[in-house]
Amino acid sequence: MAVRLNITMDEDIYARLKQEVPPKKISSFISAAVRAKLHPDAKTLDAAYRAARKERWRKELEDDWKHTEGEGWPA
Repeated sequence: MAVRLNITMDEDIYARLKQEVPPKKISSFISAAVRAKLHPDAKTLDAAYRAARKERWRKELEDDWKHTEGEGWPA
């Protein structure tokens, strides 16, 4: 659900924003910029970790390095 808000920014930033981003894309541009600066929430991280577990190349890499686990470390 989208939420409407009022924000304040420096005039020079606003001028660049209007110059570089199409008018109908400003809201999505600002949302993406804010999202990129915020730390991901637990739900997003969990979904990313679940997706990564399913990637075949990670399993193959894990198998390649499995024999080094604990090698040379005191018990």
